[in-house]
Amino acid sequence: MSGRTHARACPERTCVGCRQRAAKTDLLRIVAIKDACVPDPRGTLPGRGAYIHPALVCFDQAVRRRVFTRALRAPGALDTKALRQYVEQTDSC
Repeated sequence: MSGRTHARACPERTCVGCRQRAAKTDLLRIVAIKDACVPDPRGTLPGRGAYIHPALVCFDQAVRRRVFTRALRAPGALDTKALRQYVEQTDSC
């Protein structure tokens, strides 16, 4: 035996808000549709995605640093109202 385990490694992503690495399953995927940031909890929407902890602290940091436009490579400013509502509903803190 080579000592390797057969368990698959859990993919990690970086939260655009707090810049901490976490398991992909612990983060919320976000995509840009037209000129808005939209939550993609199932991870199936087409397009470039960014990841964030579903917590208001991380969301506010990301908005303050204006990272959504950069992370999603959007041509202009993005509306984050729908994303804020989603995060407020799912925030476990």
